[in-house]
Amino acid sequence: MIPSVLPTYNRAPLAFVKGEGSWLTSEDGTRYLDVGAGIAVNALGHAHPALVEALTAQAQNLWHVSNLYEIPNQQALADLLVDQTFADSVFFTNSGTESCELAVKMARKYWHDKGQPERTDIVTFSGSFHGRSSAGIAAAGSEKMTKGFGPLLPGFIHLPWGDHDAFYNAIGETVAAILIEPVQGEGGIVPLPDQCLKGLRDLCDETGILLILDEVQCGMGRTGRLFAHEWAGITPDIMMVAKGIGAGFPLGAVLATEDAASGMTPGTHGSTFGGNPLGCAVGLAATKIISEPAFLDEVNRKAGLLRQKLEGLVAAHPDVFDRVRGSGLMLGLVCKVPNTDVVKAGYARHLLTVPAADNTVRLLPPLTITDTEIAEAVTRLDQAASDLAQDAAV
Repeated sequence: MIPSVLPTYNRAPLAFVKGEGSWLTSEDGTRYLDVGAGIAVNALGHAHPALVEALTAQAQNLWHVSNLYEIPNQQALADLLVDQTFADSVFFTNSGTESCELAVKMARKYWHDKGQPERTDIVTFSGSFHGRSSAGIAAAGSEKMTKGFGPLLPGFIHLPWGDHDAFYNAIGETVAAILIEPVQGEGGIVPLPDQCLKGLRDLCDETGILLILDEVQCGMGRTGRLFAHEWAGITPDIMMVAKGIGAGFPLGAVLATEDAASGMTPGTHGSTFGGNPLGCAVGLAATKIISEPAFLDEVNRKAGLLRQKLEGLVAAHPDVFDRVRGSGLMLGLVCKVPNTDVVKAGYARHLLTVPAADNTVRLLPPLTITDTEIAEAVTRLDQAASDLAQDAAV
């Protein structure tokens, strides 16, 4: 008999009733140190006072009106994002998946309005993840994502990660855009080297192809800059955002230059809930905090501390861990044992981490995590690794 909640998740046997900062409390009162942050969503931790205040104040006044009318919080958040980024215009969504849908539509509409409707292909890369909608799974292209869901949305060219020859051979007259994550999240915390991102930007400038960046997981301060592409000193034409922008409230966005967004005129796209007063009240409060230079400086400092401690952890447990990779507070432990075993061993030590592809464990703590909590997280990972080694010896 099928359960009342559609069984599409392999859930851990844990349920939480309260959160505060970097900690979650389960139904039985046990406190867990959360270094997964809802898969990089709770950028400011749980129940951050500024976000609680913003949500409560808005909820007492107005929840929803639809995009038939002006929404002051939406305008304020759009203005802030335009001021802080490359973008000239912003469309608000409810999720990264919806942001992907619009990014694909925007790129194709751009070329249609330029008189080149044959330019519909979007180049994507192995290991990518762009959501679970029809466009998202077609963009990723992996069997795991697409099996059983055909016919797939056409117009995507899938290339091996890091294969430069295949990439340049694929750039033809039907290509509309390149879609890539500056740091692959679901793919196993795999950063794209700065020089490669610069090369993509140069190629797009030479050919007119649009560069779409998926910063759903790696954006909003996660790597120590407001957005990860800033480290390479380049800007995209279109960027997908979600997760951390709402810091726990469902919110996403597509940021774009005026040129890239030129085809999106009234009636070409819409959303019932996207950019509603509640979401934008929280998003505005979160973005104001995260975009502060002093806040981002602290993220970088704490990222260095965490990485240093994780390198020591790998050295102490060479039979469990292979290496550390990633950027900022978006780090992955590549494992020599099944990564799900490491995650489960962490549960036993009251530590929450997130599995990813390539046998990797993701560490995506709140950007507000303290030095003491960083030390505690690594201690618990050390204990979990020792537990695994002990079990293997029995």
